Amino acid sequence: MLEIQLFRDLPEGELRRLVAVAHRRRFKRGEVVFHRGDPADSIHLIAKGRFAARVSTQLGETVTVSVQGPGEAFGELALIEPGSARSTTLVALEAGETHAVHRDDFERLRRNYPTVNDVLVRLLARRLRQTSELLVEGLFLPAETRVLRRVCELARLYGDGSSGTVIPLTQDDIAGLAGTSRATVNRVLRAEEGRGTVALSRGRTAILDPDALAARARVGARL
Repeated sequence: MLEIQLFRDLPEGELRRLVAVAHRRRFKRGEVVFHRGDPADSIHLIAKGRFAARVSTQLGETVTVSVQGPGEAFGELALIEPGSARSTTLVALEAGETHAVHRDDFERLRRNYPTVNDVLVRLLARRLRQTSELLVEGLFLPAETRVLRRVCELARLYGDGSSGTVIPLTQDDIAGLAGTSRATVNRVLRAEEGRGTVALSRGRTAILDPDALAARARVGARL
């Protein structure tokens, strides 16, 4: 049975119906799930792997705006806004698998099994809460703190956040997630490496002291 956090309270029978109408899709590392501007016609439930949402800036740079893993979902706007287009490009960061549910199939489930609506409400509420939190951080927290918070979140996404967890993302990716520059990310992580909380290598950040890192992310970085 597909393990999706959003569906934890959904009756098993209705969860089985949802999975029954889904199309299993497998992706290779680096493969694009969909491009920004493509028709938005389905939601993807992540079964395996991690996926990055990316956008291109006016300067031609590619920025990572979110990373999601097993138990999460992306493309939910397709369920509530018929005729809409994808707002980001989704890329598989590693070999992955999703269960894609077309909008029409989801609509039929919503009509026949009203509790499915709770799934959509929870997903949209969580997205709104995350967006609000990021907006507040961007307005009131220094970039250094935002970098540390994103690193802590990624450590949980790629493991349990414990010592030894490796985040296989570039500093450019982390910069996009934190809403800052790569130079700032490099400065913050080099300082943390000097404190012994992380170890850096090409395209990878290993967590050595998660408790100290989390404590500094809570109170704000002082470099």
